[in-house]
Amino acid sequence: MSTNRLPPIPVIDGHNDFPWTARTARGYSVEGMEEDKLSLHTDIPALRNGGVAGQFWSVWVHSAIEGADSVQATLEQIDFVHRMAARYPETFRLASTADDVRRSMKDGLIASLIGVEGGGQINGSLAVLRSYARLGARYMTLTWTSSSSWADSATGDPVNNGLTGFGREVIAEMNRIGMLVDLAHTSVKTMHDALDVSTRPVINSHAGAYAVNPHPRNVPDDVIRRVAETGGVHMVTFVPSFMSAERSAWSIGGKEGPMPPVDVRAVADHVDHVRSVAGIDGVGLGGDFDGSDVMPEGLDTVAGYPNLFAELSRRGWHNDDLNKLASENILRVLESADEDYRSFLQTGSGAG
Repeated sequence: MSTNRLPPIPVIDGHNDFPWTARTARGYSVEGMEEDKLSLHTDIPALRNGGVAGQFWSVWVHSAIEGADSVQATLEQIDFVHRMAARYPETFRLASTADDVRRSMKDGLIASLIGVEGGGQINGSLAVLRSYARLGARYMTLTWTSSSSWADSATGDPVNNGLTGFGREVIAEMNRIGMLVDLAHTSVKTMHDALDVSTRPVINSHAGAYAVNPHPRNVPDDVIRRVAETGGVHMVTFVPSFMSAERSAWSIGGKEGPMPPVDVRAVADHVDHVRSVAGIDGVGLGGDFDGSDVMPEGLDTVAGYPNLFAELSRRGWHNDDLNKLASENILRVLESADEDYRSFLQTGSGAG
């Protein structure tokens, strides 16, 4: 598929798993990112070519790592993001608020934000949650692929009927300290429970639209609508099996026959649908680069965002709308929690 690229539009992407890939493929080394030879989805030249102005780096830990070990591994992930920014001060700058992001964009630096991917990584402790926030984490996904003791996952056994009482305490504490609630990976019941409880806008950092492809990791329209109505944003992922029913069936069915192609147009279909449900203020982007082995044609690496914008432009999207999609909507949601986050950092207090 040939693509006509637009000039880079500043992107603040909601989810990139490069820290975990750096753990498994590079021994947490921060060296060599200035070269385009990493054979990964993410490196500095690709980020620049893609117009990435801000990135929520996912500090994810595989669910096979449990308990205190998961906390340690999360801290190692956070440490990697800090070391990466320190190693390349001409490229990255740590950011935790919308003002930080805007200053970095003005200075031509890539704002590096942190999101925790999996509520199990707090090991049942609000103190651990607060500690992650003090180190710069601004969102947490309530689950990953398996249900925890307090929240049900979209792809795990439903053991809690959504959120438990402790899960509601987690939401309340996240609201209090200015950490965004991320519904990605959670069951529909958990999503609705979280929306019922949260007093602040929530996000879905990386998911598709269930109406376009009924994959369990995608989100139904009623949730997309509720997220937007409360001021939040649904950030569309690029994972091929989430984008395409044919690709999903091929993956589930044992990968027999040729792999069904998925390209940038499939992602644009999901973006268009989320906009139709949520409105232009309720849609964003969370690619999940380096969290999937293969990405769609035209979005093979983080350099591909201009290809998506070109496709959306061809469909009638104007520059103002593309800028909302690319960065302004998630910045608005982040800013809505910044005052609480700053207050928490200043006082350092726990709940109660």
